[in-house]
Amino acid sequence: MMGSLASVYERFGDTYREFECCDTTFRIQATGVRAEAGATAARKTAESLEAQLNAFDAASAVSQLNREGEVMNEHVARIVRRGLEYNDRTEGVFDIHQGRVEHTLKTFLRGDSETLPTEFDAGTVRTSGSHVTTDVELDLNGLAKGYIVERTAETLTGLGRRGFVSGGGDMSPPTGPVAIESPYGDDTPLKVLDTDWYVATSGGYRRSRNSTDHIYDPTAESLGSRHESVTVVARRDCMEADALATTLAALPLAKARELASEWEGLEALIIHDGVFHTTDGFETHVLDT
Repeated sequence: MMGSLASVYERFGDTYREFECCDTTFRIQATGVRAEAGATAARKTAESLEAQLNAFDAASAVSQLNREGEVMNEHVARIVRRGLEYNDRTEGVFDIHQGRVEHTLKTFLRGDSETLPTEFDAGTVRTSGSHVTTDVELDLNGLAKGYIVERTAETLTGLGRRGFVSGGGDMSPPTGPVAIESPYGDDTPLKVLDTDWYVATSGGYRRSRNSTDHIYDPTAESLGSRHESVTVVARRDCMEADALATTLAALPLAKARELASEWEGLEALIIHDGVFHTTDGFETHVLDT
């Protein structure tokens, strides 16, 4: 009898996993048929992709690309193509050509260096199928975590099973209400979302040192987020939410509000000097209380 009950629980269980990935905490929730097996497969997907996309791992495909100027990797190629799209659509604010800047900045934020980047780079990047070539180091971090969340969620979902993946502020479409974390260090959420779109949050409060954070704007040659917090919900996918949260965080308020309002399939909440600024449709993604 006990064996039979265990089998039923395995088939129709509710499973939660938490683990470190991409310098943050990933959370997986799976419900339905073979939830445990789905969660295990999803974690393996996240860790496999991190191993390929981690620019600080010398064995990764991204490191090989930055070191040798070329790589054959379907995941890197997909991310690069999307990065080049956003480079064009944001007029260079979202710029994957800044791998050297990103590496120097992250090394500083980790406390391994006292040096901040002072110059921004330009270069040429090309893709053909899964083949990527570049003459400049690339920064794919503004897309990689969103990409990993997406692929992990795809692995998690199956016949008779659904799930939710969250990684450091990037989320697959939630299966229930989710809270937007306050940048002020208190436990009161900014908003509670009820949405079937992808979610991403960015801001200097997540990762900073000596008033410097991981956000930068190559067009203004400036370092640091201009707002306390930016939350984006995007219809397209998690890469889009990830990229636009980063972009809006780097832009002055007026330009951020303009870009968010004009971007189809996107709604945003920008917290600037303690004031909430939302696009017209953002509240449709907020739980009524």
